[in-house]
Amino acid sequence: MNTIVQSLQRRLLALGFPLPKFGPDGDPGPETIAAMTALDEIEALRGDRPPSMPQPPPASSIVPADWMPRAKMDRIICHWTAGAHKASEFDRSHYHILIEADGKLVRGIPSIKLNEAPAKKGYAAHTLNCNSGSIGVSLCCMGGSTESPFDPGIYPMTGQQFDALTSVVADLCRHYSIPIKDTTVLSHAEVQNNLGIQQRGKWDFTRLAFDPSVKGAKACGDKLRAEAKAKL
Repeated sequence: MNTIVQSLQRRLLALGFPLPKFGPDGDPGPETIAAMTALDEIEALRGDRPPSMPQPPPASSIVPADWMPRAKMDRIICHWTAGAHKASEFDRSHYHILIEADGKLVRGIPSIKLNEAPAKKGYAAHTLNCNSGSIGVSLCCMGGSTESPFDPGIYPMTGQQFDALTSVVADLCRHYSIPIKDTTVLSHAEVQNNLGIQQRGKWDFTRLAFDPSVKGAKACGDKLRAEAKAKL
């Protein structure tokens, strides 16, 4: 159970949103996501938050400050390495931040600053034709996996990794003032549909090995965004 999401659900219930059916369960399902979207629209129309609405406590930052240099960044694209549970030198050359199976963060070799548009020599080449302005974060996992029939292989994505990922995304969004939307915080599997930039059959993430009930790029992306938003 995600206690941060559960706290957000209690807040939404107090504001009159009918969710979830079985009370605050800590799962950012479709009812919670729809309520968060509606609340965002209401607050955008108001121009601010009502004084009676308490802000959730900010999550503790887990990304070291020196990993986040001053830069103008537009989006965060989340991946898996399709390798082992530990970051290799090859992995580190392609991403800005990597997350190992136990949730440990590993700094990539390229600086985020190099991917500021237009991308500079030595940038992290993590997404085809979508590297300028994009921060690349990757989970170290899913080596030997197959999409259909789904088989996570011997290095499945762990719940600890995904929890760390949503914390990393929240930190990066807060630091770089990136709003959490499906065009600014997304997985590699969503890039083609959400941004209109053709990819090459990438399916990270269309499945979550630690939660087989979540299926499809949009469902995985919605879970990622809901949990990251709850940590802001």
